[in-house]
Amino acid sequence: MNILVLGSGGREHTFAWKISQSPLCKSLFVAPGNSGTSEIATNLPISVTDFEAIKNTVIKNKIELVVVGPEDPLVKGIHDFFLNDEALKDIKVIGPQKAAAELEGSKEFAKEFMMRHNIPTAAYKSFTSSNIEDGYEFLETLKAPYVLKADGLAAGKGVLILDNLDEAKAELKEMLVDSKFGSASTKVVIEEFLDGIELSCFVLTDGKDYKVLPTAKDYKRIGEGDTGLNTGGMGAISPVPFATKEFLDKIEHQIVKPTIDGLQKDNLPYVGFVFIGLIKVGDDPKVIEYNVRMGDPETEVVLPRLKTDLVEIFEAMGNGTLSNINLEIDNRAATTIMLVSGGYPEAYEKGKEILGLETIKDSIPFHAGAQLKDNKIVTSGGRVMAITSFGNDYEEAIKKSYQTIDKLSFDKMNFRKDIGFDL
Repeated sequence: MNILVLGSGGREHTFAWKISQSPLCKSLFVAPGNSGTSEIATNLPISVTDFEAIKNTVIKNKIELVVVGPEDPLVKGIHDFFLNDEALKDIKVIGPQKAAAELEGSKEFAKEFMMRHNIPTAAYKSFTSSNIEDGYEFLETLKAPYVLKADGLAAGKGVLILDNLDEAKAELKEMLVDSKFGSASTKVVIEEFLDGIELSCFVLTDGKDYKVLPTAKDYKRIGEGDTGLNTGGMGAISPVPFATKEFLDKIEHQIVKPTIDGLQKDNLPYVGFVFIGLIKVGDDPKVIEYNVRMGDPETEVVLPRLKTDLVEIFEAMGNGTLSNINLEIDNRAATTIMLVSGGYPEAYEKGKEILGLETIKDSIPFHAGAQLKDNKIVTSGGRVMAITSFGNDYEEAIKKSYQTIDKLSFDKMNFRKDIGFDL
């Protein structure tokens, strides 16, 4: 079949890499794609939220399956757009419909969903500019640190964790009154801080059945020892060493199953990935947040470990026959280290030539913020490339990724040298 992947990051390059290995894939297109996807697919210069342009290309290229990488088109209702169009309604779309995508589109919606279905999470309240005084009072009832979350999509930057009460109040005002995150922070969720170690759980669902993919742990902060500003992710490992079978069983029975059952009870149609951000508090898992797509850079360690044909899985999800699929997982560990532009996550320069890619032997480079320009691969974003490696354990895999990075360079290249430090 002809397949279209929407997106341009490392996640989408990983999807394209995995899909291109399937005998079921005839032609592969990525919109807009990057320098990595251009080597294995046809890049199309189309925005992921330009639904009319996507429709035209789907019809022109006889696309039968659309895999949605990022959250924005899902929250804006791309799946519904297909279902409501006579020419598109029979095409399979991997990604939930708009009503279910609110699990990521609104922190308050997600919290209410968890409360309704008894899914363990932090206590919370939400506020707008009209009741900001109540927000100040609620902060006073909590112990530091204070967690403030912009309700809407803020490109992964809308969560603040603050140690000082006055600072928390000042930030609440900046978010609600001064529109720090634009329309994303017209409502802010304040919640209790959960102390523990984080991990991510990835679930495939056709709306009624589900399969759990390998767990992963990513590293969000720019600086060593998890310090400094939040980023989209500086590296990841899979599997998570502290996630024992007993703990994984708890995740499945206390969180995954009630989530999938809850989607059905609430009549929220869902064909796609559920990415559950978790924290291990003592011996128990609690949900930090839901995302309605795969994570990045977690995709770069989870999908390489999947031995089962990904297109076969997507077909089964679209047909409602996911229960017939048997997931086969590589027992080796996978790690990825993100190379980023100097200055990221603040101001950075683009257009720097990436050298040494032809020397890579023991790792897989997944391109993210990189583009082909004048026959050279140059940087085009903050997070430039994810270097993924396999090993018998995560330490061996990490060592391989760092050995590969030693052969790569671009002007002001930056990366964290301590991925896995806390394990």
